[in-house]
Amino acid sequence: MSTMVSNLELIRRVPLFSMLTASQAESVADAVVKRRFKRGEPIVEQGKKSNALSIILTGRARVVTTDARGREVIIATLRPGDYLGEMSLIDNEPHSATVRTEIQTDVLVLGRSEFARCLPENSSMAYAIMRGLVQRLRQADRKIESLALMDVYGRVARALLEFATQDFQGNTVIRDKVSRQDLAKMVGASREMVSRVMKDLEERGFIETRSDSSMLIKERLSALG
Repeated sequence: MSTMVSNLELIRRVPLFSMLTASQAESVADAVVKRRFKRGEPIVEQGKKSNALSIILTGRARVVTTDARGREVIIATLRPGDYLGEMSLIDNEPHSATVRTEIQTDVLVLGRSEFARCLPENSSMAYAIMRGLVQRLRQADRKIESLALMDVYGRVARALLEFATQDFQGNTVIRDKVSRQDLAKMVGASREMVSRVMKDLEERGFIETRSDSSMLIKERLSALG
C-alpha cells in the first residue's frame, strides 16, 4: 500500500498527470514503476524501442543523436517534469535519439499498454501530450532555421540564452559552467571555433565570467541570438 501512496504523490507532482481524476491517478499509480539511473546511463537509446513513457522526477538528462560519421549532437536537456518516449509509443518506431543522464536521475516509467489505456480515458492528458509534441516540433523548426540562416556567433548566442536564467537581482546568468565541447555539439561547430567566439564575446562585453564560474549575460547578446 505504501508504494501506491508514494507513487500517487509522485505522479501528482508531474504536470502531465495533473489533470487526472482521482481514480485515473490511482490507476496510473498502480501502473508506474520508479527507476533510478546512474550518471551517464541511457534511459532510451537511438534506434531501439523501450515501449514506455518515462517521466523525469529528479536529476537531469540530455537528448543526443549521432550522425552517420559517429558525431554526437546535443538536441535538448531534460529536467524534472519532462518526459520522453511518447513519440515511439505513438508511432511504434524506434527512438529517434538517445537520452542519457547527466547526474543520478529518478524516473517514473509507464508501459505501452497502460499509456494506451490512459489516453482515451483522459482527453486532457492526450492534449498535454499533443501540446508537448507541437512544442518539440516548433523547437526543431527554430533549430533548422537557426542552422540554415545564422552564423556561429548567432548560434552560440542563442545556445547561451537558452541556458540562462534570471537571478534575484534580475540579472540574466548561467549558473552552471557550460563546457565548450557541449556548446560545440549544440551549435554544430568545432570546439576551437566556439572557444574563439566565446573569447570574442567576452572581450566585446556581451558576456562576463564571474569569480564563482557563473556567467553574466548582457542584454545586448539577445540581438545576436
